[in-house]
Amino acid sequence: MTEPIAFGLMTADDVPLAAEVRFHPRPQGAVVVVHGLAAWRGHPRVVAVADAIHGAGFDVVTYDSRGHGDSGGLCTLGLHEPLDVEAATALARRRCPDVSLVGASIGGVAALRHAAADPSIVSVVTVSSPARWRVPVTPTGVLSVLITRTAPGRSLAAARMATRLAPRWVWHEPPEAVARRLRVPLSVVHGRRDRFIRLGEGRRLFEAAGGPRRLQLVEGMGHAFHRHATGAILEGLAWGSALRRSGAPLRCGTPQVDQ
Repeated sequence: MTEPIAFGLMTADDVPLAAEVRFHPRPQGAVVVVHGLAAWRGHPRVVAVADAIHGAGFDVVTYDSRGHGDSGGLCTLGLHEPLDVEAATALARRRCPDVSLVGASIGGVAALRHAAADPSIVSVVTVSSPARWRVPVTPTGVLSVLITRTAPGRSLAAARMATRLAPRWVWHEPPEAVARRLRVPLSVVHGRRDRFIRLGEGRRLFEAAGGPRRLQLVEGMGHAFHRHATGAILEGLAWGSALRRSGAPLRCGTPQVDQ
């Protein structure tokens, strides 16, 4: 496996990001991997997904989102993170013009928002991403609210999870509304055992998609870059790349559902 090469990026709003690229000797394209809350480019699950995508024939860009790991800035839970995706996409395009996005949870929201503004993206794969801004009334959901919306919670996130959260969370366009504006292929991957973002959110995101769409509900899969998600992610990328190669018009309403 090729060792990743480190890069420093700067976003359009002047936030420095720490990034890495896995260069493939004969890439069929490039993929930007966008991690979720409290992860980073070196998280074992992020590394596993990046290595699998690289092994499938792609250059792969991973990075620490703002407020995470070695990057600067503060995490805004999807509001300004599309600027991070934009910077990582520009890095990927230095070598490969065809770039796809894979985002987990809130990272999927950032990927969606960037792709809605950049129709040259080949495809998007969201993994365990919400469709609406609704937190489930579960222990994990309550804990997420306490961490992201209270001062003690944000202090804990900074100390224990290397995640620096903005003091205020601004309600912005819900992911399903962004998906309606999307015209590039969208593959929605969701785990049947996800206890944080419920299965219905994945279905809603799929149903809202404005372009070609694919829904994969994965048995045994929990939240985000779970080990059972990898195969579905690779299938989603292959599906999006095949559509690009075919030159078929990307019209709304061409669903494929893998139950």
